[in-house]
Amino acid sequence: MAPATGDRIGSLVVNPGGPGAPGTSVAEDADSYFADELRQRYDIVGFDPRGTGDSSPVDCLTDSDLDAYIAADPDPDDSGEVEEVVENQEEFWTGCEQKSGDLASHVSTIEVARDMDVLRAVLGERKLPYFGFSYGTRLGATYAELFPDNVGRFVLDGAVDPSLPTLEGSLSQAEGFETALRAYLENCVDSGDCFLGSSVDEGLTTISDLLADIDDEPLPTDQERDLTIGNAFYGLVTPLYSEDNWPYLDLGLEEALDGDGSTLLLLSDFYGSREGGEYVDNSLEAISVINCLDDPWSVSAEEVPDYFDEFEDASPTFGRVFAWSLVTCHGTPFETSEPEIEIDGSGAAPIVVIGTTRDPATPYHEAVAMAEQLDSGVLLSREGDGHTAYNRGNDCIDDAVHAYLIEGTAPADGKEC
Repeated sequence: MAPATGDRIGSLVVNPGGPGAPGTSVAEDADSYFADELRQRYDIVGFDPRGTGDSSPVDCLTDSDLDAYIAADPDPDDSGEVEEVVENQEEFWTGCEQKSGDLASHVSTIEVARDMDVLRAVLGERKLPYFGFSYGTRLGATYAELFPDNVGRFVLDGAVDPSLPTLEGSLSQAEGFETALRAYLENCVDSGDCFLGSSVDEGLTTISDLLADIDDEPLPTDQERDLTIGNAFYGLVTPLYSEDNWPYLDLGLEEALDGDGSTLLLLSDFYGSREGGEYVDNSLEAISVINCLDDPWSVSAEEVPDYFDEFEDASPTFGRVFAWSLVTCHGTPFETSEPEIEIDGSGAAPIVVIGTTRDPATPYHEAVAMAEQLDSGVLLSREGDGHTAYNRGNDCIDDAVHAYLIEGTAPADGKEC
C-alpha cells in the first residue's frame, strides 16, 4: 500500500491487468501510475490476485522451459513446427498440473472478484473504490455483477468487452495490433526519411520480410540467446502498447535490419517479465491458466488453418499468429465450478469506462461494448494511440477521472478527449 500523501478519502484498490500481472507492484510504483491529485487523496492498494505474484502463484514451467516456450515459432509453417506447438502446449499443461495441482482450478476471475470483496471489508470500505486497467476492467465489471451494492467509484481503463468469447476476442486483438502497427508506421513516414519505407505499405512489407528472414535464421544478440521468430513477435508488439515506446521499436528494427537482434530480444524479455536471466513473476503462466478457466474454448492444431482467412483479413501482419493462439487452452486439465455470468452490474453506482481509439490490446469498440452492457456504464473516450488512457498526458482524461474519484462527479456519457 502507498499511503495517501494529503487529506485522505479512503483506499483505492487497483489492478494492472494481465491477467496474471501482480498488483502489489502498482502500489510500490504508485507515483508512476497515478497523478499527485489522486495520490494525495487515496491510499493506493495493490494486491496480487490468487495464483499470481506472491499469492500462491501457479507454476507450470522452469525458466529454461519458459525461454523455449516464448521463443517457439508462433506461426508454424511445416509439420515439424506444428508438432512443436502441440508438444509445447502439452508440456505446459502437464507442468501446470504437476507443479500447481488443484490450485490452478481456483484462480478464475469470479473467484478473484470475491477476494476483492473480502479486501473491501478488511479495508473498512463500505463501498469499494477501484481502478482497473486492461484485464482489470473485466475483473471490475465482474465485481460489479456479483456485488453491485458494494460498488463505489469505479474507473475501468482500457476496457475489454466481457461478452466476447475467445475467438472474437482474438480477432479483435489481431485487428487492434495491426491498427497500432500502421499508426506507428504513419508516424515514421510523416517524420520524413523513414528507415522502413516511404509509405505505410512499404513499411509493412519491410517488417514482414524481416520477420520471414528471422524465421529462416534467428539473429545473434548480445546475450547467449539468439532472437528467434517467437521472440521477434513479442519484441515487435510490446512497444506498440505505448507510443512513448516507439523509439525503442525504431532501435530494435534498425538493429535487426542490420543483423542484430539485441533490442528486440530485450523487448521480448520485458513482455515476459524476464530480468537478469530469470523470470521475476509468473505472469506468462498465469495468463493462460486464468483465461482458460474463464473461457476454455479452443481448437486443435488440425483445425487452426480453417481460421486463417478471417484472421488474415483482420491483420495481414499478425493474423496467423493470433489464429494459432486458439490452441492455447487445448488439453487443459483444469476447469472451474463457477457458473457463467452475464454482466450488467444492475444497481451499481456509475462506472466510468475508458477507451482509446487506437488501443492495440483492447480495441476501442470493446470499451463501447462494456459501457453499453453495464447498466450504469459511462463511456469516456480518448483519441489517440496506445493501451489505456489515464496519466498519459491527456488533461481531459485525467481531469475527468480525478473529478469522479475525488469529487464523485462522473463525466457525461460519451465525453470525448
